Amino acid sequence: MKAVGYFKSLPIEAPDSLVDLDLPEPELGARDVLVEVRAVSVNPVDSKTRLSAAPVGGRPRVLGFDAAGVIIRTGAGVQNFKTGDAVFYAGDLGRQGSNAQLQAVDERLIALKPQSLDFTAAAALPLTGLTAYAMLFDRLRLQTPVHKGKNAVLIIGGAGGVGSMAIQLARVNSDCTVIATASRPQTADWAKKMGAHDVINHRAPLLPQLQAAGIEQAAFVFSTTYSADYLPQYPALIAPQGRFGLIDSPESFDITPFKQKSVSIHWEYMATRALFKTDDMAEQGKILTEIAALVDAGKLQPTGTEIMSSLSAATLRKAQRKIETGTSIGKLVIEY
Repeated sequence: MKAVGYFKSLPIEAPDSLVDLDLPEPELGARDVLVEVRAVSVNPVDSKTRLSAAPVGGRPRVLGFDAAGVIIRTGAGVQNFKTGDAVFYAGDLGRQGSNAQLQAVDERLIALKPQSLDFTAAAALPLTGLTAYAMLFDRLRLQTPVHKGKNAVLIIGGAGGVGSMAIQLARVNSDCTVIATASRPQTADWAKKMGAHDVINHRAPLLPQLQAAGIEQAAFVFSTTYSADYLPQYPALIAPQGRFGLIDSPESFDITPFKQKSVSIHWEYMATRALFKTDDMAEQGKILTEIAALVDAGKLQPTGTEIMSSLSAATLRKAQRKIETGTSIGKLVIEY
């Protein structure tokens, strides 16, 4: 089968940073399905993995953590899916990824694709949807108020892939006032389109802007990016007994200033359930099923903003180069 991968960690400008491959078809475990991939999306984690995780043993690494496609074969123990099902999913970081014609994935990680979306639009949703949902409702528990009255959630990086989903999910599944950050007119407009009640500029002090929007302190803060840079501002703007979550990887992050307010700190890593085969691994598929239902009910809108055609090393190098600028709005999708 055709695939795209890499043999050594190189900057994206290097011609060999991603190469075209011809690989054997994946072998299926008992709970695996074999998916003919129709579309993938590109995420910051693709670039981070390419640069930090060099393949071992002379075998190439195939990236890709978002996909939509059709099941063409099932393992002996598969219970909930059948050949011909159209599905979408974010796979297992411990296995070969979706930048290939075929991918083997555990059935507990997948869901039927939204009926109202084509494969290209559906491929933009899984990783960011899972990350946003798990942070908002499993970690920060937005549906459990921090204090009496209206609780606000501040989402740092509202125009990114995760921020775009977090804004929508917070509006649909909670009573919180949703404040997002953005720094350019086009990103601010996008965050408002996603449903933010208000948008503030993360290049200016945050607390005065929050207070100007009628929010004295945020009950919840979801930091999707540059968490260390904004750390000095967070203790003042978060409410006592508030909840703070982050998904990026700062080199250091001193949480001591949160102590006086008894703020709880939460990490979310979308791959944890699959990577460690947790008892609740199937929650990943259940979350995607809920997201699909919300999309089909018209309550969530897809976040794909740019489409590239023909999966190849050249196309993926171009896509990852763009993602690495950190200026993308929504999601970039590659269709086969």
